[in-house]
Amino acid sequence: MLGPDAIRDEGHYPETVPSFLVPRERFIEAARGMKKVGARLVAEWATDERVMKIPLPFKGRDRPVLREVEGVGMGFGIYTCFFLDSEYIIISYRIPLEDPSFPSLTKKFVPAFRFERQMRSLMGVIPVEHPDPRPWIKHEDWPEDAWPLRKDFDPSRPMPRVKGEYQWIRAEGEGVYEIPVGPVHAGIIEPGHFRFQAVGEDILHLEERLGYVHKGIEKRFEALSWIEGVRLAGRVSGDTTVAHALAYCRALEAMTGCVPQERVLRLRALMLERERIANHLGDIGAICNDVAFTFLLYQFSRLREVVLRTNAKLFGHRLMMDRVIPGGVTVDITPEGREEILREMEWMKKEFERLVIIYDENPSLEDRVRDAGVLLPEDARELGVVGFVARASGIGLDCRVQNPFPPYDQIIPKMTVLNSGDIHARVWVRIEEIRDSLRIIGEILKGLPQGEISGRFDPPSKEGSGFAVVEGWRGEIVYWLQSGPRGEINRCMVRDPSSVNWIAVEQSIHGNIVPDFPVCNKSFNQSYSGHDL
Repeated sequence: MLGPDAIRDEGHYPETVPSFLVPRERFIEAARGMKKVGARLVAEWATDERVMKIPLPFKGRDRPVLREVEGVGMGFGIYTCFFLDSEYIIISYRIPLEDPSFPSLTKKFVPAFRFERQMRSLMGVIPVEHPDPRPWIKHEDWPEDAWPLRKDFDPSRPMPRVKGEYQWIRAEGEGVYEIPVGPVHAGIIEPGHFRFQAVGEDILHLEERLGYVHKGIEKRFEALSWIEGVRLAGRVSGDTTVAHALAYCRALEAMTGCVPQERVLRLRALMLERERIANHLGDIGAICNDVAFTFLLYQFSRLREVVLRTNAKLFGHRLMMDRVIPGGVTVDITPEGREEILREMEWMKKEFERLVIIYDENPSLEDRVRDAGVLLPEDARELGVVGFVARASGIGLDCRVQNPFPPYDQIIPKMTVLNSGDIHARVWVRIEEIRDSLRIIGEILKGLPQGEISGRFDPPSKEGSGFAVVEGWRGEIVYWLQSGPRGEINRCMVRDPSSVNWIAVEQSIHGNIVPDFPVCNKSFNQSYSGHDL
């Protein structure tokens, strides 16, 4: 599929995720091959490699030749990650500084639609034949030649503001009118702009405009040490701090050969499942609130608060922020803490099931969540969605099952897959995942071994890369780390589930009425911050 002139990157880890460099002219052929066999495009990103040693596929050579580039010649790396049959593969190629263009994958893989717009906005590489040249993340009042992810961009200097206007897609015809929502909302959620085209209350079209909480996170990684980087990873999306920190650490540990002790691995999974439970409880309550069933908002919020207070007591932080570090964790649990969690989980099972019955047997609530906000399985597959959004639309994706790491290779999660793709399906997948996370936590604690909670960590060598995926509560989180010529962070690519799931919100609202949008949006509950990197 990749051809004989594809070069295996020997400096990429883990070895179970192969990374290949292909000639520029062979890339589209490789992408077509991946599409033909049904691969999913996981992520697409660019790197500034003007001072990196890179393998060049010269013809007639038996092995790659390393060549130092000093700001001329080869300039940027174009990377893609695909998933097929429970395996990930990375395919990349190089483009020169004087011609920073690359063929767009949008016509073959829908997720590339926004990946490539973001690459153009932040790295200044141009996707040829991309159907939408409008900026993404980068707003219209930025200078056209301001590319924050290039090495010569100075983030300490104020950026001049230019006059610009975003060109919205508009529907026309008799009776069609436009409803702008946001970017500032009535609640405490982060900003995002939604532009509706409607006839009466029937929605014809929805377009999202995000990027309002762009903080330059991927750029900021490049100014940090490897140890400092995990703190920033834990703040990519604050409600997913454990999963993001864990993905960063696993990619870094793959680069360095660091293998945490089994007690560490179980404590990490314990925190990951508690994060999943707390967020799913909050979401279910918020969905009920958006259809005016406030009682269940209060009740599910009460359960969530119990989990968060126990987190604060035992782990020192309600969200368990900064508790996962390279090589270990920063906090252990005592035998008394272990027993307290087990008691809490038993109590939670009873309280949770009582509320599930109320949810499931309320006809007015059922009328609002069934057959609304439908994302059909075929659409979900084309959009490349992940997490509970995918599982509610007939796609069995869960990193804990397909790509398990300890202890998930021993404690196998139950994966619930539904086919209706509506709001109710996204709620019910969350319900089943809470039930299973309670079981997983019990098994983690009953088999918790003795051992140290941190180990020795040595920074990675220069010009290597590491990859990791973690199933956060929203879905698949992807980190790709690259060390530079001095062993520093040259690039940290973060792909939150929201990067692929946000576009599904637009597609699921077709045929619904305007009042259905809040509850439909909440049933996805994607992260603005995790998207606006």
